[in-house]
Amino acid sequence: MIKKIKHLLFGAPRNPLSQDTRQHISLIALFAWIGLGADAVSSSAYGPEQTYLALGHYTSFALYIAIMVLLTVFIIALAYNQVIELFPSGGGGYKVASRLIGPYSGLISGVALLLGYVLTISISFASGIDALFSVLPDGLQHYKLITEILLIFAMMYINLRGMKESIKLLMPVFLGFVATHVAVIIYGVMLQRHHLTIATHQTVADTHHLLGSVGWIAMVAILLQSYSLGGGTYTGLEAVSNNVNNLAEPRVRTGKWAMFYIALSLGLIAGGIIFLYFLWDVGPVAGKTLNAVVFEKTLSALPYGHYFLILIMALETCVLFVGANTGFLGGPAVLANMAIDGWVPRRFRTLSSRLVVQNGIVLFGVAAVIIVLMTQGSVSELVILYSTSVFITFTLSLTGLCIYWAKNRTNWKWMVRLPLSIVGFLICASILVTIILSKFMEGGWLILFINGSFIALGIAISYHYKNIKKQVKKLDQLFTFPVATTQEFAPPIDTDLPTAVFFIGDSIGEGMHTVLWAHRMFSDYFKNFIFVSSGVVDVNSYESDKALEQLKRKVDKRLQYFVNYSKQHGIAATSLCSFGTDTVQKLIEMSEEIKIQFKLPIFFSARLVLKNETWFTRQLHNETPITLQRNLHLRGMQMIILPVMLGK
Repeated sequence: MIKKIKHLLFGAPRNPLSQDTRQHISLIALFAWIGLGADAVSSSAYGPEQTYLALGHYTSFALYIAIMVLLTVFIIALAYNQVIELFPSGGGGYKVASRLIGPYSGLISGVALLLGYVLTISISFASGIDALFSVLPDGLQHYKLITEILLIFAMMYINLRGMKESIKLLMPVFLGFVATHVAVIIYGVMLQRHHLTIATHQTVADTHHLLGSVGWIAMVAILLQSYSLGGGTYTGLEAVSNNVNNLAEPRVRTGKWAMFYIALSLGLIAGGIIFLYFLWDVGPVAGKTLNAVVFEKTLSALPYGHYFLILIMALETCVLFVGANTGFLGGPAVLANMAIDGWVPRRFRTLSSRLVVQNGIVLFGVAAVIIVLMTQGSVSELVILYSTSVFITFTLSLTGLCIYWAKNRTNWKWMVRLPLSIVGFLICASILVTIILSKFMEGGWLILFINGSFIALGIAISYHYKNIKKQVKKLDQLFTFPVATTQEFAPPIDTDLPTAVFFIGDSIGEGMHTVLWAHRMFSDYFKNFIFVSSGVVDVNSYESDKALEQLKRKVDKRLQYFVNYSKQHGIAATSLCSFGTDTVQKLIEMSEEIKIQFKLPIFFSARLVLKNETWFTRQLHNETPITLQRNLHLRGMQMIILPVMLGK
């Protein structure tokens, strides 16, 4: 009954070893543009407003900002095309910093990315609700916060069903947003085409006046501050590079086309909106977003302009929710890569039966709700936190690319890509420094403190895993014995005789320790040995067909070692293995098969026990043996857990 309810809510399990499954969940360029680019494109709902308001009285300089935004979008997009080429298995900014600079740079970039994706969810829903409530009665304003929280949980549920399903569901909204916003921008520019010359002359006049009164340094400072505080406009451009492993083959080509669609749509819409602000000379209105103000002015002459305005703002709200979806897609992917490298608990690398990083999705949803509650859904506060995190990653990624092309000058590509990477680095670094200095007391200090805290936590987790790995390696060396490949005198399996079943994990030392202790405890009682293992299909092994094949060979080789060892000592032995995302479920299924075939089998498993175990270290390890034992006991099967002490 529970399984049926689970399948109804989240969908039927998928076979991770099936080619049809991989093809079904892989994203073509169109779906990647929608699912992974929605965050970037939806930032046009709040990024242009922040940069325009930062101009203060110098709104005529919005013409310069619009041009700068368009150029910046394409420069960053071209830089991340290089990331897609260099790391076709995904990982984006985290892998760039880790592989091209160093592991600790990767940790800094990874933490900033994680926080950036949490804030993607928070700011997208906060800004979306602001846009929606801009056209609703003022009396409903106090429902904004609870609406944001409920919608975050709803989006979390959609993503637990699967990535492609969430994108298909949201595709009409995204395409409607792009179409309506491009249309209203073109219409608004056409209406004000006669004012364009006057507005441009005003910009030139204001430029000469400011240069004459305060000098070019002050003018550059004004433009730089405005340009930097609109840094939220460029957030999300890294999403494709983080998720290349989820793209349809050929991945690199699909990724580059998706990046082109994202850059083109974001550049035209964000730059176009700032240009509309400039032409229509808009100002802030209480209870309304600046987009709502300029669109209302633009559409006021149309017969049904008010209804078209409601449609546009509704689509803007919805596309921000689609943008939040990028946080649920990209964030868990980065978290999984960091789990593989040992910076975060390894449970975050596992996949659910729907082949999504379930633990990561839930974590990001809950974290986003906490951030919304802390900031009360204030977009201006969230943008500072968001932009700082994202531009830490941008800056480190471009630093890595600069180092890579400086070292790899073997063909003509470096002559183009090194200067491009340097320009991108200078842009991102200047934006990052400006945001931190100008908004330090308004949230800049907080995001640096949060980043620093999680970096320290990551170092502590990594130290623990490295220490455990070192001790397990010693255990493997101690308990790995030479084994002959052929055993001519081994007896055959007899299902009527006592049988010991050993659950084998990644460590030969753990398994052999269990086998030797079981043999010592029960002397010559057992006549059959069965070695059982479940190959875990996680983010790392599911990234390609080659990785899956390597996983299969690794598991088969490990099991064959134990079978050969047993036969060498005159004990009948065989092995059984399966592959999937849920280790416990697969082991239970194989145990039930063994129970049917063999009379009264007894199951054995090792469990690592740390000498100085604490609550913190317990959270870093799963309790598979204990969970498995409880499930087997409920099914009338006997299982013994043998401790393996580490840290003596």
